[in-house]
Order: sequence, then structure tokens, then C-alpha cells
Amino acid sequence: MTEAVTAPRLAIIGNGRMGRAVHQLATEQGWPVVATIGRAESAELEQSLAGADVAIEFTNGAAAPDNVRACLRAGVPVVVGTTGWLAELDRVRHDVSEADGAMFWAPNFSIGANIFWRVSQRAAELAATLPGFDAVIVETHHTAKLDAPSGTAIELERRVSGALGHDVPVTSVRVGHVPGTHQLILDGKFEQVSVEHVARDRRVFAEGALLAARWLVRTVAAGSRGTFTMDNLLDEGR
Repeated sequence: MTEAVTAPRLAIIGNGRMGRAVHQLATEQGWPVVATIGRAESAELEQSLAGADVAIEFTNGAAAPDNVRACLRAGVPVVVGTTGWLAELDRVRHDVSEADGAMFWAPNFSIGANIFWRVSQRAAELAATLPGFDAVIVETHHTAKLDAPSGTAIELERRVSGALGHDVPVTSVRVGHVPGTHQLILDGKFEQVSVEHVARDRRVFAEGALLAARWLVRTVAAGSRGTFTMDNLLDEGR
């Protein structure tokens, strides 16, 4: 069968940079895009999701929680790539559980970034056993990115600080058109270890979101519901 036949029917919520990138890549890969939704009231959004097997949401931190709830009411599994709404995450997870729905959330859908988190966490665990290493995180994005630090940097800090046993400072830089660069620096007296992830094109996030969408549809079909992350996707291959 062709990709066009086997791909789930997709609704895209958000028509900004990432929404357009998802739409372009989905079309190239043969996904049937049944709805492309920009700004919409929750009830309108719920109606627009009819006929979709899965939704991908890239909007803004203020809109994302209600968009997820609209997907829950419509019975549509949703992949959420929006950052800047961590304060609402626990409540949304609760709503997903109450609705017996399915949400796949990640602060970064790049496969490489998720590998980067794991490598950085392991490097921090090793540094924690030795004296003399200071840690700092630097993240750089384009000037239009509203949240700082980025969701990726927040997750990196969570993992690294947990390994080291103390908070790690994060520096945010907003300049030009950078899709996203994140760096963990472990600095010793006579040496330095640097772990870095560089996104060269925002389509890498679109590619990861589509991978997550296919995984989520398959997981729901197998009878599993709840909130999932890239860790679930990566660990499934073990």
C-alpha cells in the first residue's frame, strides 16, 4: 500500500511557522490533511476535528490547553508541540485521564534533541561523581520565539540538575533566524566538555511530530490511552 492510503487522517491546529512546516511535510509524505485550523473558538475547533484520526497542535502557550481539551471532547488523539504552558501541564494531564483520551506531548520533537537530553543527563551523572566541574546551559533561538528559556532548555535543566543535585543556570539568546541550538557546558579547571544539539531546519520538528502522530494512533488502536512523551516512543524500540 502507498503512504497516502496507510497514513492517518490528520488535522493541523495552528497556521504559524510550525503549522505550515507540518502541513508541507505531511503533504509531501502523503498524509490526508482533513483540516487546517488557525484561530478558532473551542466549540468551532471541536467541530473542525470531525473526520480526523489525530491532530497535531502548534499554536501558543495561552491557547494550547484549551485546544487539547477540544480534542478530548472530539475524541481525537492530539500531538502537542507548543511550549510555554508548563504551568498548566498537570491540569491538562488530569483532563486527559478524566476523558480517557490520548495526548502526546514533548517540548521538542526532534529525535536528535531527545538523544541530546539523554547524553547530557549521562554526562552530568558522570560529572557529579568528580570534583571541579561547573555546569551551564545556553540556548539560542530566532527573535520571534516568545518563551525564554525554551521548553527544550527547561527539560534539559530538569534532567541535568537532577543528575548534579543542584540548579543549573540557563542563558537564553534571541537572535536572527536560528531554528534552535542548545548546549550543555561542563567546565573544569583545565578542560571543558560540551554537548550540543543544532537544529538546521524547523522541518526536523515537523518530522518528529508526524512520527509521534503515527505512533499515537497505533498506540490508541492497541488500547493504550493517557499522556505520552518522546521517552515512550524511543523506549518502545528497546
